[in-house]
Amino acid sequence: MIRYIPGPMRSIAAAAALAFALGGSAAAGPAELDILKLPEWQVTSSSYGGKLLLSDSPEMAAGDGILYQDRVAGDARLFFHHVNATAAPKRLVVLVESTGPAATVTVHQHGVGGPGYDWMAVGKAAQVAYLAGGDLRQIDVPAGGAATLYDAAFKPNMLINGIFDFIADRPVTVKVMLVPAGEDAKAFALRARVLPPDGQKLRGTFDGKDRMLVPMKVYNPQDDGPVALTLADNALDQYLEGIDATTGEKVVNYGNYGVVYKLFLPADGQGRTAYYLNPRGGDYAGALGIKYKYVVAPPVPTPAGSTAFGSHKLTDFAHVGTFGGGESLWLMFSPPGASNLPVKLIIVPEK
Repeated sequence: MIRYIPGPMRSIAAAAALAFALGGSAAAGPAELDILKLPEWQVTSSSYGGKLLLSDSPEMAAGDGILYQDRVAGDARLFFHHVNATAAPKRLVVLVESTGPAATVTVHQHGVGGPGYDWMAVGKAAQVAYLAGGDLRQIDVPAGGAATLYDAAFKPNMLINGIFDFIADRPVTVKVMLVPAGEDAKAFALRARVLPPDGQKLRGTFDGKDRMLVPMKVYNPQDDGPVALTLADNALDQYLEGIDATTGEKVVNYGNYGVVYKLFLPADGQGRTAYYLNPRGGDYAGALGIKYKYVVAPPVPTPAGSTAFGSHKLTDFAHVGTFGGGESLWLMFSPPGASNLPVKLIIVPEK
């Protein structure tokens, strides 16, 4: 059984103040900068939080069965990204099972994109919905039984991308499955086989679902000038390593999909600072979360006004916002499903 718990309402006055801060600049993209020669803004990076369950292999699900499963307890995140690669309508189902006493699973943040044929749009929609938050959900898992976390039908060649943050008060098994359209998912789970991964092997369980980046010093637009912060490149920002619980094989989360980054970006001095996102790996469609002066803003699409960008790596920029110094600024970033990595966050003084 699922119970919905309404979330708190945001202060209208505070939200209006933040909207003004986001819209207070008409700064153009920093096209005149040589992005590849910008100095890298030095930060400390630390992973924390519970386990990340990543289900993205086989991405093209060509048969019925279990796409990924593992047993978790406490704080966890599930990220799934699958295409119905069969010739018939199917259902993507996530079950939560308990082999022991009854369990309670509380979903405290989630977002789903799709089903849809435009994979970039689906990944972007999941990001926007996740960063926007949403109501809490409490899922009661019966002793020795199962409950449904997610269940949606999708046609051939459609993609579904989901992100679920939850807390399980007891150990539970999470199963992501491709299920025949007319079958009972709980009965199907009892006989379903685990599907082999595809060549990318982009699935597994990883420790440290969240990553915090804190700069070595406070940014001063007059003294420091334009700088860049590189995310999800596996050189300056390492990919997570984990285990595929279905095979026991060591795996790498190429792209850090499902990892949520929290970037603390304090600025000081005179003048305002503009922030841009620049895709470095190709086509990209996502969103960023913003918390400025301790007020949370609606997610900022990257890019705004179109689904995706990234074909022009040196001139494609998404303006995230322009902010004054001396105030608390946090950005929340997560690699979107279907998008290419890495990206750079460009930090420049406002003209």
